[in-house]
Amino acid sequence: MQPEQTSGTIKEQLAAIGPALEQLWKQKEERIKEFSEVQSQIQKICGEIAGNLNINGTPTVDEADLSLKKLDGYHAELQELQREKSDRLHKVLEFVSSVHDLCAVLGMDFFSTVTEVHPSLNDSTSVQSKSISNDTLTSLAKTVLALKEDKKQRLHKLQDLASQLIDLWNLMDTPAEERKLFDHVTCNMSSSVDEVIVPGALALDLIEQAEVEVERLDQLKASRMKEIAFKRQAELEEIYARAHIEIDPQAAREKIMTLIDSGSIEPAELLANMDNQISNARDEALSRKEILDKVEKWMSACEEESWLEDYNRDENRYNASRGAHLNLKRAEKARILVNKIPALVDTLVAKVRAWEEDRGAQFAYDGVPLLAMLDEYAMLRQEREEEKRRMRDQKKFNELQNTEQEAIFGSRPSPARPVGTKKVVGPRTNGVANGTPGRRLSLNAHQNGSRSTTKDGRRDSRESRPAAPVNYVAISKEDVTSHVSGTEPHDV
Repeated sequence: MQPEQTSGTIKEQLAAIGPALEQLWKQKEERIKEFSEVQSQIQKICGEIAGNLNINGTPTVDEADLSLKKLDGYHAELQELQREKSDRLHKVLEFVSSVHDLCAVLGMDFFSTVTEVHPSLNDSTSVQSKSISNDTLTSLAKTVLALKEDKKQRLHKLQDLASQLIDLWNLMDTPAEERKLFDHVTCNMSSSVDEVIVPGALALDLIEQAEVEVERLDQLKASRMKEIAFKRQAELEEIYARAHIEIDPQAAREKIMTLIDSGSIEPAELLANMDNQISNARDEALSRKEILDKVEKWMSACEEESWLEDYNRDENRYNASRGAHLNLKRAEKARILVNKIPALVDTLVAKVRAWEEDRGAQFAYDGVPLLAMLDEYAMLRQEREEEKRRMRDQKKFNELQNTEQEAIFGSRPSPARPVGTKKVVGPRTNGVANGTPGRRLSLNAHQNGSRSTTKDGRRDSRESRPAAPVNYVAISKEDVTSHVSGTEPHDV
């Protein structure tokens, strides 16, 4: 309303502009209220950020400038502060969540921990009421870092205890049932700090429990160390025995006793050394296995060879006695096996030499060089073969002499000799060449002669054949002797 447009008295004019003026006053009051509210919110948020929640009074509004532009400026400032408050509150909640998780893993009281930082951080207060001050954020960050460091140290300590437990268990062969009682300790052996999230996994009482168990096993280890070491030594001796490697077990056990009693070596180191010896012994035994298998075959064949020689010297082996047919079959198999011995020995010698050349060591069998054993066997076998050949040649020579003597005596028969006696000489001579007849006759002659002996063990030929010539008795003796010695080709 323009003054020039008004007319009338001053009262009339005042009455005319009164409503408009009143409206302006109301707008001013509302504007001041808006300014006050915005400034109050700004003041409150600033106080929360500064950590000063005890703000007295309301902010003063500059009534000289109540323009919308200035009000918009306050609104923009308020929005910025609200965003900052939201960001701070989000950080606070993240820190509080981290503190909660860390306290759970460490077995600590979460509420007391966050309350020490600021009373408003426990769950009893609303989210908007939680402190977002710089001090609170800084304190929360320090708390989280401290808890993480504590978690790291506890995990390292627990892993160290778990490693000691496992070493002690392995050292003393602790059964699986006892080990399962500490699965909650050993389960995090290879875990990183961030991977350990199970509540109570790093609680102090759990660590103390592991420490007590380690101490108990340490004390038990001292008393059982000798038993454990001797058990390892027994395992080592068994491997060597199966591999036919000669050692001095008494000296080894005395050395173990000395090391344990003197304390010059850690028990774990001693057992580690013994485990290394066991591993090397197994490798050594494995390298000898092929040769040892052939040695077993060779020795088995030698046993059969010895049995066959005894069998061939048995005069009654062809009698119809119980089990005679089984011995006959065994003899047939033994001859086949004995014939393979030279090739088996040659193979053994080649393999042993290759082994010794590869390893730069001597192959000993129960302390005796195997090559020396094989050489000795070959030499003895050759001597036996030569002895057999010599005896066969001697037998042929004796038979030839006997034949010549029979021819001489046969041209001048003794009148006292029975007529049938000369007939026996022919089949005996033929029996030597033909096989079975001569063997039977020699057996009969031996059996007949055994019925009459003198005190010095010689047969009395006069009792059995009073009219026979002396050389005839000699023939019977030679035949029996050659049969018992097992040198006849058809007996082998």
